Amino acid sequence: MAKSRPPKRILESYTIKGSDKVIKPGDCVLMKAFDASKPPYVARVEAIEAAGSRGTNVRVRVRWYYRPEESIGGRRPFHGSKEVFLSDHYDVQSADTIEGKCNVHTFRSYTKLDSVNVEDFFCRFEYMSTTGSFVPDRIAV
Repeated sequence: MAKSRPPKRILESYTIKGSDKVIKPGDCVLMKAFDASKPPYVARVEAIEAAGSRGTNVRVRVRWYYRPEESIGGRRPFHGSKEVFLSDHYDVQSADTIEGKCNVHTFRSYTKLDSVNVEDFFCRFEYMSTTGSFVPDRIAV
């Protein structure tokens, strides 16, 4: 008879390893890139779950943000240096790959920031990763 796996537990929060920063579903995070020479990936946490007999295997379900150069068509002159696109690409990753928290603002709230920090980004579009299309498909520049 097959051994059954312990059930996954949904967690309300997770403390990022090596820090005192706590993330919850809805928070945006920076995730380690496979290639250390590239900037970290930006993602929104959709859910946090613990698996394993002691609940030590923590995984996060994320919705990825793409940078313009990661999209079909690439970076264009009107894209901001801190611009990201919320995609339709979901994934499950080890919580150990989270580097830290970040903030993804609307364009309007981003332009009103007194100072822009390294962890501040803005989003004007949703990006459909399978088709390369954007919603909305155009904006005033």
